[in-house]
This record gives sequence, structure tokens and C-alpha cells, in this order.
Amino acid sequence: MYCAANADRLVTKSEIAESCNISENHLAQVINQLSQLGYLHTQRGRNGGMSLGRTATEIRIGDVFRHIEGDLPMVECFADADNTCPLVDACRLRLALSDAAQAFYESLDNVSLDSLICDNPDLMRLLQPATCTR
Repeated sequence: MYCAANADRLVTKSEIAESCNISENHLAQVINQLSQLGYLHTQRGRNGGMSLGRTATEIRIGDVFRHIEGDLPMVECFADADNTCPLVDACRLRLALSDAAQAFYESLDNVSLDSLICDNPDLMRLLQPATCTR
């Protein structure tokens, strides 16, 4: 959202970390993943930073979550390997959880990055870099 709100320039990791109260180390890992997936374009160096790798209208939040979170098992019975649950053959909770996860992602498929920032002046104000008041 920060890159979309500042689409006219490269933004830095430290700006995002400060604005969103996120650890720079954790943010670096997220940036790396998002850039490898093509959601972000990064530029190293003194005047480096990052920008969106796709337009905000092309970025669907459901896709981002699927790519970042993957199909991680929510509970042990979702794992093909290391599943020791004795209830797996009779338990209906696995199917219910699978259906719920699918519904979650499908609802996020209807949300674009653009829709999160467009006509949202309060968010846009929060995602602007701090300015010096001297």
C-alpha cells in the first residue's frame, strides 16, 4: 500500500518501517519475497528504493496472500507428510477448514491494491513520508 500511495517515486524500506511500525529486518524479507514474485521492483544503491512491479489495479490481494502464505497447513491433518492425526479419515473439520480457507482467498480476489488506496484520503495521509518542520 505504501508503494501504491507513493507511486510517483521510489520509496525506501526505512520509510515503510517507520510509517507502518514494522521491523526493518522483517520488512526486508517481505520486500525480497514481493520483488521475486514481481509485485515490487527494487533498485539498489544510494538513490535506490522500490516501486510497484505491476499497476495497483493488476495486483489482487488474494494472489498476494496465496503467493506469500502458500498452501501452508493450518492444522497437522493438512500436511501430507508428518501427519499423525488418528482422526484424519473420519474428521469433517479438515474439509470445513479447507472450504473456509478457499472462501477467504476468493473474497480477497475481489480486492485490488488500487481499491485499498483509491478515494481513501485518511490512508493516503498516513502513508506519506514525514516532512521536516524546521
